[in-house]
Amino acid sequence: MTDAQSSAHASVRTGPPRAGVVHIRHRHESHFTVVGNHLAQHPDLSLVAIGIAVYIQSLPDGATVGIKDLTRRFREGEITIARALRELERAGYLERKRVRTEGGRVVTVTRWYERPGATDTGTNTSRKSAAPAAKRAPEQPLPPVDPPAAELLAGLRRRDPRLLLSAKDVRRLSPAVRAWLDRGVGTAQIVRTLSADLPVGAITWPARLLAHRLANWLPPVLPVPAAEPPKQRPLPLQTCDGCERAFRAERAGLCRDCRDGGHAAA
Repeated sequence: MTDAQSSAHASVRTGPPRAGVVHIRHRHESHFTVVGNHLAQHPDLSLVAIGIAVYIQSLPDGATVGIKDLTRRFREGEITIARALRELERAGYLERKRVRTEGGRVVTVTRWYERPGATDTGTNTSRKSAAPAAKRAPEQPLPPVDPPAAELLAGLRRRDPRLLLSAKDVRRLSPAVRAWLDRGVGTAQIVRTLSADLPVGAITWPARLLAHRLANWLPPVLPVPAAEPPKQRPLPLQTCDGCERAFRAERAGLCRDCRDGGHAAA
């Protein structure tokens, strides 16, 4: 009797669910964000706080996440967003500090902790001790030197010292700058776009910020202007064989009056 009941329960479990969510799975190969269940299913955070947390975690380093920035992005008001940010601070995901820069300005430095309280960078130490360490992928060769693009990138630190790039970063980002140049964008405009509206405080990874802007703000290719119809050239001047007046025609001969007999009648 016990075996029959177990079999019946098993058959029920293997059938389609009668209620609840059914996941339609999709394997993302790019443009995705990993979020732990400790955040997605946090027992104390509000739905607004979890949503803002997922959004912040999807952003690149250097993106601005102040209250006004978030209210421009979402429909929630400043009070709701400010309350959610305080929740994330209490839970340990968000840290905001007011610091004074070398120039005397007071700015807000924001840090986001993907796993509050964790001491590692996401490596599974128990698995690492049981399995051999994975081999590091070989470093990709650097693209060839592109002098105009390299000079533009290296010179960004003149506009803002925080945009200091290494020689390798300049080589890696040069093809992205070349794509802008090939689309007819001038160097001065590219510099203004890359250095405008930068976040306050320190920029930990300037190369990541610039790579994000170069990839996501790339303008479209200009449409090819419609070709103008060729202008019709006037016929060459000829001298009339009858009255010796000048007239336009493809070949020498008589003018219209002479052909019509007008001059002969006169």
